[in-house]
Amino acid sequence: MDNSKTAVTRNRLLEAAKEVFAKAGVNGATTKEIARVAGVNEVTLFRHFQSKEQLLSAVVQQFTAMQAEALAHQEEWTQDLRDDLRHYALLYNAMLEEHEALIRTFIGEARRHPEAARRIIYETTQPLREKLITYLSNSQKRGVVRQGVDLRAAVDIFTGMLLGGMLRRSASPIPLGYSSESYLETSVDLFVSGISTIKSRLEHEEAQHNI
Repeated sequence: MDNSKTAVTRNRLLEAAKEVFAKAGVNGATTKEIARVAGVNEVTLFRHFQSKEQLLSAVVQQFTAMQAEALAHQEEWTQDLRDDLRHYALLYNAMLEEHEALIRTFIGEARRHPEAARRIIYETTQPLREKLITYLSNSQKRGVVRQGVDLRAAVDIFTGMLLGGMLRRSASPIPLGYSSESYLETSVDLFVSGISTIKSRLEHEEAQHNI
């Protein structure tokens, strides 16, 4: 089998699946429609993915892949809490913006997802969450993050800020008066100020100014 052709077909199926899941939802999407949008027959789809659920898992894995790769090599991070979280926020925001339609669909029909779909989305995204928790745990051991901070809650708060910002910016009919970059920078600064033992960026700049 031609590996390059196989890879091209797989990518076409993933792109088609994202489009169909975003429009029809998890329940409404069918393998027949995904195959049609991809320009292949349904038999070809099943050669690559055994079920719609397996295809959903692959789609979710694809849009978390960049962050997962970054977090897989934490020893290469600067170990500066603010810089590393800023880097992560940029990656996370890029993923959110690229897959906005699909994410909105997942949120909008969350209660209507079949149990299997909810489990797939949870199990696929959970390793990413755990790696960020591990990073903060290591920062806690180094004395950078305050003891007593609930790291699981903290990670959900941080990613929730980023998700909420993307949804707010893309839904607003008028300019919000700040840029995406400013929102990310402010989110990182507020979060770091809340969990760390170091001064906030604004405090640091003010201290430098007063020297």
